[in-house]
Amino acid sequence: MALPPFQVFLDANRGTVHRFLRVAVGPNEADDVFQETFLAALRAYPRLRNAASLDRWVLRIASRKAIDHHRAARRRAVPTDAVPDRASTDHGRDDELWDAVRRLPPRQRIAVVHRHVLDLPYSEIAELMGSTEQTARANVYQGLEQLRRLMR
Repeated sequence: MALPPFQVFLDANRGTVHRFLRVAVGPNEADDVFQETFLAALRAYPRLRNAASLDRWVLRIASRKAIDHHRAARRRAVPTDAVPDRASTDHGRDDELWDAVRRLPPRQRIAVVHRHVLDLPYSEIAELMGSTEQTARANVYQGLEQLRRLMR
């Protein structure tokens, strides 16, 4: 299967990738990580030979960029007057849930987002995260357990 022009590929996948990143890294950071994701994809695109799984390929890049973002965030200074971003404009329980999701370790957060926001099967989550299906299940399970504890 021949590769479509990059703009066609971008248009077909931008919505899913941006939705994933809004939850994975937060709405304030999603645009930056989105750009990093598609810049990395643009650089690698000419070397691709098969267009059959482009959607999974770009989500794999986005997953890695989200994990890198979380790792780098631990090393960055945070201003004391910083206002936390909100994944939802609703108040109350939704805010608590998104705050709890943001506090998950990066791999658990990414796995939970893939499973419960994008509704991906564990086999695809494993492929996107470069792990085994058992590890993907464990990350989702541990993330959900952590969320239950945080929401009590």
